[in-house]
Amino acid sequence: MIKDLVKDDAVLSQPCDAVTAEEAAALAADLTDTLESLENVACLHANQLGVTKAAFIYLDADDKPHIMFNAKMIRALGAFKTTEDCLSREEESKVTRYAKAKISYQELAGDKLVTKNREFTDWTAEIIQHMIDHSKGKLV
Repeated sequence: MIKDLVKDDAVLSQPCDAVTAEEAAALAADLTDTLESLENVACLHANQLGVTKAAFIYLDADDKPHIMFNAKMIRALGAFKTTEDCLSREEESKVTRYAKAKISYQELAGDKLVTKNREFTDWTAEIIQHMIDHSKGKLV
């Protein structure tokens, strides 16, 4: 279901709870439907829909959507400073990101969440780091 975007700092600044397998499918559907309804958007976090759960969707370089649950950065290399836009913020944020990041996350496989570890680089690494900040309740 397409959801309205939340810009309330009280919601966005809350650290997100882990997603359970029972919640994952409905949350994935809402993230997908909402992202597809928006133009020029590369990623969307559940808290931007008012749901303080550690889940997000992002588009890869081929505009293919991917959903991650309970993502954490476990290693990063190549720090750089940049500015980022966010659907939830009026102004750009100055942040430090990493050109290469190893991420531990879960994907929905049937009715179970399966843990994966994968390295991401460049733009994809940057937007995943942005989404992980959302999970931590960082206003970026």
